Order: sequence, then structure tokens, then C-alpha cells
Amino acid sequence: MGYRLGVDVGGTFTDLLLFNSDTGAFWRHKTPSTPHDSSEGILNGVTAICGQAEVATAEIDYFLHGTTVATNAVLEGKGARVGLIVTVGYRDIMQIARSYVPGGLAAWIIWPKPTPLAALEDTVTVGGRVNAQGEEVRPLDEAGARAALMQLKDKGVEAITVSFMNAYTNGAHEARVGELAREILPDVPLSLSHEVLPEMQEYERTLTTVANAAVRPVVSKYVSNLRDKLEVSGFSGKLSLLRSDGGLMSAQKAQEHPVNILMSGPAGGVTGALWVGKNAGIKNILTLDVGGTSTDVALIENLEPRRVRTTEVGHLAVRASSLDVKTVGAGGGSIAYVPELTRALRVGPQSAGAVPGPVAYGKGGEAPTVTDANVVLGYLPENLLGGSFKLDREGAKKAVQTIADALGIDLMAAARGIIDIVNENMFGALRMISVQQGYDPRHFALMGFGGAGPLHVNAVARLMGSWPAISPVSPGVLCALGDATTRMRTETARSFSRLATTTDAAELIAILKEMSDQTRAELRSDGIAETDITSEFEIDVRYSGQAFEVPLNITPEILERDGIDGILRRFDEEHLRLFTFNMDTPHEIVNLRAVALGQALDLPAAELPTGDGNPAAAKMRDHVLWMDGREQAAIIYDRSKLQQGDIIPGPAIVIEMDSTTLIETGCVAIVDKVGNILINLA
Repeated sequence: MGYRLGVDVGGTFTDLLLFNSDTGAFWRHKTPSTPHDSSEGILNGVTAICGQAEVATAEIDYFLHGTTVATNAVLEGKGARVGLIVTVGYRDIMQIARSYVPGGLAAWIIWPKPTPLAALEDTVTVGGRVNAQGEEVRPLDEAGARAALMQLKDKGVEAITVSFMNAYTNGAHEARVGELAREILPDVPLSLSHEVLPEMQEYERTLTTVANAAVRPVVSKYVSNLRDKLEVSGFSGKLSLLRSDGGLMSAQKAQEHPVNILMSGPAGGVTGALWVGKNAGIKNILTLDVGGTSTDVALIENLEPRRVRTTEVGHLAVRASSLDVKTVGAGGGSIAYVPELTRALRVGPQSAGAVPGPVAYGKGGEAPTVTDANVVLGYLPENLLGGSFKLDREGAKKAVQTIADALGIDLMAAARGIIDIVNENMFGALRMISVQQGYDPRHFALMGFGGAGPLHVNAVARLMGSWPAISPVSPGVLCALGDATTRMRTETARSFSRLATTTDAAELIAILKEMSDQTRAELRSDGIAETDITSEFEIDVRYSGQAFEVPLNITPEILERDGIDGILRRFDEEHLRLFTFNMDTPHEIVNLRAVALGQALDLPAAELPTGDGNPAAAKMRDHVLWMDGREQAAIIYDRSKLQQGDIIPGPAIVIEMDSTTLIETGCVAIVDKVGNILINLA
């Protein structure tokens, strides 16, 4: 019997989902995160969930993990001190960057320039040169390389990056410096640009490799610490981490190339939403993942999540594939306040987090949060988890009253104001990934998950015009479900940079095949059978002279059938959708990428027994909540007792172990065959 354990570590909670891959049975658990050392929270959870399922830790074959450890290292500036080795004459590459200043006209006056991840005093140069065709123009200055490495050794750098001009066409010089580095600084982790990102554009290549080096010691320490603790508890299976692009990578690869797990946390929710969509027969989905600290949103079209070629964390934008996830500082723990100056209500991005948490949790929190407003309005009933967890409604009222007094309005209006603002913030993030990318949100369903997603999904769907609003099964641990059900993925890239007119399809196919063999070998080395591996290809195309590319997915079969013209037609369609115009300029093929994928876990969702449409058997009690400016009678239901086909008119509240779903006045919900709650306008 095979067990898979999905573990998602968030800022507030660590979610676990244990899955029996033979029977489809699953167990779920939530435990508070331990920010000082997240492996503690993970082990508390592992012990609890194994006890619940009566499974020994040794019986778990796969430990699949989404983590924000790399993200936080970047956001908090806690990366390692990186020594950078570049070609003579290019010492200022990180300082000059792309000379792009974000913001409006006066931004250059008020924009504090972010400190580069590799400082100028830790950047050294070495002679030697390769041209853009990959031919050696000047040999590598080995004596200079040794001197440079000694210099970095004296400075005490914690990680080393080597990034030479045109190394993407020929990595021989970098590889030689790498050999010297292993000899002179044997214990310092080393990142070579032609291994991390063999693509043109030296600044992006250098930045990505430096970012990789900066988070490497942090991630290495975290992974080995976690592995040791799991081994002590009896675990002997495979440890894999979730990549930013929604695939899995082995823990060992994650230690070498952590730049690929910068967006590991949010990717879990998207892969979980894919699984739900597949089982519910819904293909176009906007995801709304509301945690305690932030909300992540993403777009899934035709069961394919939208991917981008850059991973953005804070002000850092590195060249690594990731799911197109936008994050806003709006979560259940976001703090509401009224600034002295403007006297206008603000919510977030500051959060009460896990400690001290919202006032209603009774853990010493004092500032009013979104959760407190939900409690005051009656959207979050005070008896949760079957009465085992009582919320402090009086405390929440006192906290929200401070906002009401500051604004000179009554308590309920203030609480509803907090909810309206946080919904508006979520709506803004969703517009960025839909309307601003040329998608009409009315053609998508909106899926709310995370601890607080189902509380807000109905209201946000109303703002977006995206119906139905979906509350999936176990929304609170959906990220962990995504971690447990996704598949292994690896990719490699190569710059091509040729006009389409001078390119031969057969030559392109030969290069793609060589790249595909390389990625398949990587997955085989991780223990995946050759028969379980599938390959996909991506080609970046642009109009000649453009400064950016459009990535297109392609299969060798399509390439053989339609040739280069087929690719160019696809590019013109996509360019038209993104920018509403096309050009008569020649096309240029810029980069090639090969992706190898392990087998997707084909997990069926358990069907619910069919009811007669009346949810009376699941009714817990009558309830009063505040909506549309007045008190209204509502009913509270127990989700575990709902049957397929049950119809629930709003206003109503459905509660379960890890989340609460709010159905608003004027809306009606129906339970589908696998237990998702689908909300539509009445």
C-alpha cells in the first residue's frame, strides 16, 4: 500500500494531507506554523496525522512539500553573502542592471534602488573571452582565476557564482573556474550560470544564478535539517519539493537549484485547484487562495495553469518558470486601521500572523483583523470545529468598535467596511491576471480556498462576474492536496537566436530531441521509469527587434506536421490576444526549452451519496448574521453531512474542520457529485 503525504507550510498554519494512493482515502490536519524552525511544526503535524490514520511514519513512500523558505530568505534579505566572478570589464553588471525604474515620472527621485544580491566589493573579474558563437577568442587566465578565488576566500563569502560573457553558448571557461573553486573553497556552494540558466541576456542570467547562490545555503540547511528529523521519526521514503511551476523536484535537486522553488508555496494551491477542476468537470478557473497573511490568485484556462518565464519575489525578478501567481497582502489576519492623516479605513498588508493572531482567537491579539470583522458580522460562527474551538466574539466586537469610533459610524457598518475593502483588494489582484492579460473573467469560475477563501469567494465572484463561486472539498488544506497529487517536472533551456526564415524544422527537432534526452535522464536518475516520462517543448518567439518574447508550447508532432509556419501562426494569434495588433516584421526564434514530466497521479475524488435536494439532515442550528445593511436569519450547516444534489439558499453558512463557506443573500448553492459547493446567483 502506498501513502503520500502533502505538506504545505504557510505563514500562519502548516497544512497536512495524508493520502492512500490505492484506496483514495485521505486524512487532513492543520497545525500552527513554527516560524523560527518550520520543521518543528511539520513534525508535530506528521505525528498527529499518522496517529489519526493509524499509519507508521515508515509506511509513507512520498513526502511532498511546498515551502516558502526560499521566498522568505529573499523577502527578508537573509540570503547568503555571494561572491561573484565575471569577465574582465563587466564588474558592474549587477549595479547597472536593466536601468529600469518602476513607477511614475518622478519615481527616480523617490525610488530607493534595491541592493544587489552580490555586492560590488564581492565581485571580481577574470580574463578570457568566448564570442556569441561559442568560439574562444582569448584563453582563460587561470592565474587570475586563482587570485580572484583567494580574494573571495579572504572576504569570507558563503556562496560563489561564476557568470562569464556568452557562457550560454560554451560553458568551458566557467567549468574550469568551477574546478578551481572546488579546490580552493571546497565547502562553499558553487553556482555556474551555464548550468543554472543557459540563455542569452547576461544580466538576467547573472541575476538568476546569483539568486540561486544566495538562497542555496538557507535551503540546503533547511532540507538537510528536515531530512534528518524525518529519518529520526522513521521516515525512509522520497522527499520532494514543489517547484514554482507546479511540478515536483527531488530534495537533492532543490538544494542545488533552489531558484526553482522561490514560488513553491503558492504553486500548491494552483495544482490543488487543477485536481478539483478535473474531478468537477470545470475547465476555466480563477483561483483565490486566502491565507492568514496574504491572498494568492492565478488563472487556469482549459485545465492548463498560466505560466510565466519570470519569478517575482519582492523587487527581485529572476528568469525561472513559475505559475503566474499574483500576491496581495490581504488575508484573514490582515489588520484594519484608520490613519490619522486621511481618516480613511485601510486594511493590511500588516498581519497579526500566527502569533498573536486575531483578537477572536483569544491568544493575546489586540488589533482588529479581517477575521474579527467576519466574527462580528456573524459570518464566522463562534462555535467552530464542533464546538471544540470557541471564538471570542465580545473581544472581536471591542476591537472593531475602535475602528467604528475612529470613523464615527456604527459597529456593523465598520465591520462590513473592513470586509468590503479586503474583497476589493482581492478583486484588484484578480483583475491583474485576467482583464489585464486579455481574459474575460465572466468566462471563468472562481474557486476560493485556503482558510478564509470560501468566506470571501461569493462576494468576490459578484465583483468579478465569475460564476459559479466554488468552495472545494477541504479548502483549508487544498495546497497540501496539490502537493500530494502533482507530478515530477524538470526543464532545460537553450538560446537559439535565429530568424525564422533561416531556420530548418529538422534542425530544430534535432536540438529539441537532444534537450529532451537530457531532461528525461534527469528524471530517470530520480528513480522514475522511462515509460512514465512525457516530454513537452516551449519555444520563445518575437518579432525581430522586439525586446521581449512570447513563449509557445509545442510538440514534435505538430512541428513535423506544420513546420516553422505552424509556430509562427500560433505566435501571431497569441500576440494579437495579448496586444491587439500584429506586425509585418520577420519573426525570430529566441529560446528553446524542453520539459520532462513524471506520471500524473490519477486520483479519483470520492463521490457523495445522492440526496433529495433538501439539506435538512445537515442543518446544525439557526443563526443571525448582518448582510445588506440589516440583520437576517440564516442557517448553519455541517459540510460532512451534505449529500450530492443538496440545494442551499442564501444567506447560509457551511462549516467544516478547516474552513467556513459563506453563501450570500440572493445566491443559491448546490452540492456537486464529489462534494464541491457551487454558488450561483439565485
